Amino acid sequence: LNVGDIAPDFKIQSMSAGQPLAELSDMKGKYVLLSFWASYDAHSRMQNASLSNVLRSASRNENVEMVSVSFDEYQSICKDQIVTPTCFVETKGESSGLFKKYRLGRGFTNYLLDENGVIIAKNISAAELSAYLN
Repeated sequence: LNVGDIAPDFKIQSMSAGQPLAELSDMKGKYVLLSFWASYDAHSRMQNASLSNVLRSASRNENVEMVSVSFDEYQSICKDQIVTPTCFVETKGESSGLFKKYRLGRGFTNYLLDENGVIIAKNISAAELSAYLN
C-alpha cells in the first residue's frame, strides 16, 4: 500500500469496555492516523506511543482520529496510555486477515488517511505528524 491508494476497510472489536465493533469506513470525513504495532516489536511500539503523544499535546488534534491496532496474541489492552478510544488488539496476530490485508509481513507501519480514506502519508514520524498538525 502506498501514498495515493485507498486504505482497505476493516472491522475490529474495540478493547474498551462497551465499545461496539468498529469499521474504518465509519471514520470517513475525518483524517485518520492508522497505526499498526505489537509489543514484541520495540520500534513499532515506540512509534505508536510517540504518535499518540503528539496527538495528546497538539492543539489541533480534533481533526485527526487515531486508530491504534496491536497484533499481540494476548489481551494486552493498550498499555501505553494511547490517547484514543479506538485502541484495538488483533489477537490472531500475524495470522489475521487484517495483518495480511495491510501486508504487515514487511514490517509494522502507520498510515495517515485523508477524509476520503486515501493514504496521504506512510510511516509518518512523530515530528512529521506534529508539523502537519501545526
